Amino acid sequence: MNNETTDEEINGKQEPMTEEKWAELIKAVHHNGIIALKMHFNEVEGQVLNMEAYGPVFVFHVKDESSNVYACGFFLRELIARFQSGNAPDVWMSSFFTDLMEIEGGKALPKPATSEDEAKAIIDNILVPQCIKAVREEFAPEQVHAGLAWNEEHGPVFEAGFPAITEGNNVCAIPLHLLLTHLQLNRDPAELLLQGLYGIREQHGIE
Repeated sequence: MNNETTDEEINGKQEPMTEEKWAELIKAVHHNGIIALKMHFNEVEGQVLNMEAYGPVFVFHVKDESSNVYACGFFLRELIARFQSGNAPDVWMSSFFTDLMEIEGGKALPKPATSEDEAKAIIDNILVPQCIKAVREEFAPEQVHAGLAWNEEHGPVFEAGFPAITEGNNVCAIPLHLLLTHLQLNRDPAELLLQGLYGIREQHGIE
């Protein structure tokens, strides 16, 4: 891992992560992911990708009874948090595949964009419309602001919020590259926005 630190190390709770420990951690998380999914599906395979912006990403492939293959990716940090919480990680992980299996014939990971133009087309034609539709449907008939914006720290973001809330924070913004990564891992990018919007409602005491 070479001089990188985790939050826990900064807080002084852990020894510095050696390359050997890092390799063991990756292996353990991969193994736990396979075990968790095998509680729900017979045929499971996994691979670890290294994404420059996000570090290790675990992609699992699950076969259904008709031998169709479905793929879904997870970030290291979220898997560790889920396994440590003891909050039914197997149910949580398998739920993504159960949703994907509503698509007949299998679903591999989408091919990543090979150029800026291709990425822009995916964002404009798939990502943005999908997110706008999801947040508006979730909170209908309430009016929800949703669309692209620019954040000085994070660059292009997708912003969603409640115009009816006039005091305090009424908007959540997620970096576009993070939403695009979720889309490329066969995860629903709108989930991040919905979590943020429900968090805003909670802050304001709205059920």
